[in-house]
Amino acid sequence: MDAHQIASLTDEELERLFVDNAHPPVRDPDVWAALTHPDNLQRTREIAAGVHQRTGHTLRRRKAERDQFQQDCFARGAAGKKEWFDSRAEYEDWKRRAGNFHQTIQRAMSEITHLLRTANRAQGDRGAGQQRETLRKLALAIQRHQATHAKAGGVAEQADYELWRMLDTLGVPVGDDQALVSLRTMLDIYWTDVIPVPEGEGRQAEAERTMRSAPGGQSGRYAGTPSARYVHNGKNLS
Repeated sequence: MDAHQIASLTDEELERLFVDNAHPPVRDPDVWAALTHPDNLQRTREIAAGVHQRTGHTLRRRKAERDQFQQDCFARGAAGKKEWFDSRAEYEDWKRRAGNFHQTIQRAMSEITHLLRTANRAQGDRGAGQQRETLRKLALAIQRHQATHAKAGGVAEQADYELWRMLDTLGVPVGDDQALVSLRTMLDIYWTDVIPVPEGEGRQAEAERTMRSAPGGQSGRYAGTPSARYVHNGKNLS
């Protein structure tokens, strides 16, 4: 029986199947796997809780009835006491079997509850991952908007500044201590792929940056007053 077949069962059929497989030594692994499949786990947990609640209620009710029966028997003197003691073995046997069944259901329910919590935690982790990915896409869009505006050289409006500021004011938790890291830092360190630049291209790019930073295209390292090559050589070239 697979998970799809389990899902098509009525509550009564599912309860009988759960009870038959609640005790691990007699459990059918395939049936138990179907009962605890993520699609059926919540329903199986509810069925198990119902069985556990009913058995607990039955144990408490029978004990209350037994206590009342004892009082009635003792009130009738010796004959009543004899009736009480004669019925004691039968009640104790029932109590033992019912108690064992109740504990079996309780352990099975605890097992299912643990599986359900694990599944919910995994679902929560996936949800958090999806939210983080959505936030990454949003941060990239804001970054591209800011870069496009800077490249165009236009005058930014207040709404633009407020949008760009989100990269510095919003953050995500990172690391074991869940420290909050801004979106801009996340883009710089975690969320932006960087392609390594070959050494030659790196030196060329550095040289170009140096030339662009100098007035008139001349490197700042050579700033000063130029002199003619043949100054003071008697040719009056200075």
